[in-house]
Amino acid sequence: MLSLSSLGLQGACAFALLWTLVLSPLATASSAADYYVRSLPGAPAGPLLKMHAGHIEVDPETNGNLFFWHYQNRHIANRQRTVIWLNGGPGCSSMDGALMEVGPYRLKNDHTLEYNNGSWAEFANLLFVDQPVGTGFSYVSTNKYLSELNEMSAHFMVFLEKFFELFPEYERDDIYLSGESYAGQHIPHIAKAIQERNKVAAKEGKTQWPIKGLLIGNGWISPKDQYPANFDFARRQGLLQEGTQTYRQLEALQSVCLAKLEDAGGNKLHTPECEVVLREFLQLTVQDGQCYNMYDIRLKDTFASCGMNWPPDLEYMEPYLRRDDVIEALNINPAKKTGWQECTNMVSDAFKASNSVPAIDLLPGLLESNVKVLLFSGDQDLICNHLGTEQLIHNMKWKGGTGFETSPGVWARRHDWSFEGEPAGIYQHARNLTYVLFYNASHMVPFDMPRQSRDMLDRFLRVDIASIGGRPADSRIDGEKLPQTSVGGQANSTTAEQHEKEKMKQTELHAYTKSGEAILVIVIIGVIVWGFFIWRSRRSHQGYRGVLNKEPGTGSVLDRFHNKHSSSDVEAGDFDESELDQLHLPEAESEHYTVGDASDDEDYGTHPTHPSASNRGP
Repeated sequence: MLSLSSLGLQGACAFALLWTLVLSPLATASSAADYYVRSLPGAPAGPLLKMHAGHIEVDPETNGNLFFWHYQNRHIANRQRTVIWLNGGPGCSSMDGALMEVGPYRLKNDHTLEYNNGSWAEFANLLFVDQPVGTGFSYVSTNKYLSELNEMSAHFMVFLEKFFELFPEYERDDIYLSGESYAGQHIPHIAKAIQERNKVAAKEGKTQWPIKGLLIGNGWISPKDQYPANFDFARRQGLLQEGTQTYRQLEALQSVCLAKLEDAGGNKLHTPECEVVLREFLQLTVQDGQCYNMYDIRLKDTFASCGMNWPPDLEYMEPYLRRDDVIEALNINPAKKTGWQECTNMVSDAFKASNSVPAIDLLPGLLESNVKVLLFSGDQDLICNHLGTEQLIHNMKWKGGTGFETSPGVWARRHDWSFEGEPAGIYQHARNLTYVLFYNASHMVPFDMPRQSRDMLDRFLRVDIASIGGRPADSRIDGEKLPQTSVGGQANSTTAEQHEKEKMKQTELHAYTKSGEAILVIVIIGVIVWGFFIWRSRRSHQGYRGVLNKEPGTGSVLDRFHNKHSSSDVEAGDFDESELDQLHLPEAESEHYTVGDASDDEDYGTHPTHPSASNRGP
């Protein structure tokens, strides 16, 4: 929750709303069993991961319900952790994160799931929430959409109170809030709300929720620093050429944007004069009906989508999540009248946050309260690009320093990061803040770099799997190997995957060789037996009635064979078929790495009608 002093009357009203909702009776008709997911259509063969899903009411007056999908961790390392994942927009569903980024499964097509080899659920319980109300599978009465961040965080506190009432075994977990894009606003506000809630809980003798850290990918955090970075990024990437008419037009728009930010004191989340810079760039650089993908500048898209048809897995999402059997499996409330869509325009249009404090104003206090923060960026994203993130860090003051100062005038150096022999990016750290730049990654880093992003997560969480053992992934900073992070044989290790595949090939070759040997022996036996009967036949015609005498070469091949194979089963003599049965490609396990300190109207669009920084996308 936001501090009352920072928001005045608005904050006080939000505080009253929060505790009115929290103190209202919890839904007595629901139990954890009602949320259990017993089957998941299209899931890979084998035991189903333990999961729960469904709706939790957060506002009875508006019929506001948030949808969640929870996965239990597959392994416990040294302590219990819960990672909460939120997508952005505002108004874009966290099912993007569940099925295209960090969840245990990814969609192979619109009816088949496969394991995600970089799932964040290996050593942490993983909770996806569609929020604000009206987003994704969540719902609310028409025209009751939220408009401010304090309203959103109040709803989220009610959600967590009721979630932990249903699942008390997770209430004492270390909590990490994570997400991307506009979730860069949601996450710090929710973290602040948890801290305010804990102060009250401490006085009342209730359980305090241990909020330990925040992870924000390509986040929209500081408009005053990030709006200007769109033009700068396009120029530095060579997408704009100085001296051209397009450049001059955009440079003039950039000047207006900067003046507006100066007038507003940089304290506004939404500035139309700055939104137009990105929009005009996308339009002015169209060639042959193709525009830049604002989420990955290496790609093009049809104008005016400009990235809203991306990533490619998106085409499978809506058909899968609208299937009747999937809706039943995920315990979707019949009160949710419309089908799932990725981004809800009406939620985005309503959520202007005109009176809200930008998240950048909350981050220093969170860092100083010993909440660790990790900001990570894909270097190919335009709309929330890494230059803007680096600028907001450079300008931010916390713990007696500015930016990545380690002492006055001395800055924390950037460290080269490699993962399994390939350059992966850059790490930088100071005073509870870590920054990671991913090479060759888009707005949705885990989509492009699943194993690398899991490596980053487990280091930040300080996962300790020393008792588990295995072959670690080869993750290095400045050439120095980092602490063990992923169990060998698990999908987070390319080396382990190759080893297992090679092992499978060798076993198959061994099987084929043994089968060939067996067939050869059978042929030899047949030839000898046939020869024996021919010999007997000829001897009988010659009137021979004596006992067969062994001749020097007779049966020598059989003798050698029987010396080698004592079993009567020729094919099984040296090869146990269970060798193949027991071979498998293990599923993802990972390890420890440490860097730094640790409504429903069908008028919903898959993305906003026009690309805009006010809706940052997934």
